[in-house]
Amino acid sequence: MLDSLLSLALNIDQNLPLVVNEYGIWTYVILFIIIFLETGLVVTPFLPGDSLLFVGGAAAASGILNLEYLLIVIIVGAVLGDTLNYWIGNRVGLHFFLERFPNLVKKEYIDRTYGFFEKYGGATIFVARFVPMVRTFAPCLAGIGSMRYPKFLFYNILGGISWALVIVLAGYYLGTFTVVKENMSLLMIGVVALSVATILFIVASLIMAWCKKPANEKNDR
Repeated sequence: MLDSLLSLALNIDQNLPLVVNEYGIWTYVILFIIIFLETGLVVTPFLPGDSLLFVGGAAAASGILNLEYLLIVIIVGAVLGDTLNYWIGNRVGLHFFLERFPNLVKKEYIDRTYGFFEKYGGATIFVARFVPMVRTFAPCLAGIGSMRYPKFLFYNILGGISWALVIVLAGYYLGTFTVVKENMSLLMIGVVALSVATILFIVASLIMAWCKKPANEKNDR
């Protein structure tokens, strides 16, 4: 039973139409749970995130899912997931997960997320929404750190809404093309393209910010 549920969660982005046929309206509950866990627990970064949103948008374009319900489910799941993650970090800390789940909570993921906090400050919670792995660890580290909850909540809601709208609507509008609907692999390529574009945007922003710094600050680094 557990293996079946795990397999369903891991492959739902590839078999969403089949899941809808099997579970009907309960598909929205399944999507909510997966997004909630992917964003809410540092031990579940392996669950589908961007790909699930993209394929969900394409499914909505095909009439398999309702776009409005889909967006609401994803936004609420993402915001509540990050909220849980924040309070876990605030109350429990990361050491608990590092000790018990060393293969899932990797130090490189944590270091990468700390790098985002150094570059973006509070806006990391917003930016992290579009970066796999960082998205999972940023709320927990915000809870461990000194970020006040009202500030976190602002970026959490803003990021959750933006993430859902950008990825789901990308899948929705690309999904209207017959060639895309008939080739699921193209959907995956779209997800990769969006992720690469986001990373390139972040890198370009950092380079531009560095170039604008006075020469004495550059020499001090």
